[in-house]
Amino acid sequence: MPGKKDHLDRLQSEVQELIDELWQVPRFSGLRRGFRPQVDVIRTEDPPEYRVVVELAGVDSETLRIFADDQALVVAGSRSPAWRGRFFHMEIEHGPFQRRIQFAEQVDPAGAHAEYARGLLTVTVPIAEREPAHEKVSIKIGRSK
Repeated sequence: MPGKKDHLDRLQSEVQELIDELWQVPRFSGLRRGFRPQVDVIRTEDPPEYRVVVELAGVDSETLRIFADDQALVVAGSRSPAWRGRFFHMEIEHGPFQRRIQFAEQVDPAGAHAEYARGLLTVTVPIAEREPAHEKVSIKIGRSK
């Protein structure tokens, strides 16, 4: 007679199979959400700043637009397919994207800078030392070191 652990294991397995099946829906069916890059946000103390790392493999830096104000950062752009033709199997998501990162404290967008290397965009935004000017700033991508 199966025990409680066996039932939980079977339930977990069935849920995992269901999730796996949902991810097998073809992109052209219209049921997928589109390209949504992964983001890490790190708060450092010395110096006090936020580092936002966005995973953008295959995105041309020329398509990127980065804006910040005293409370948020917006990264937008587009990833085009690397190949043309009829897809047999498709898992890499393409198209336009936009990610908005809301900060827990006010930042200084005028002091922000960005670097793009090896498919990772890193935007560094200092914590505001005084009352911010409440303006929207466009951030240019600099060279990585």
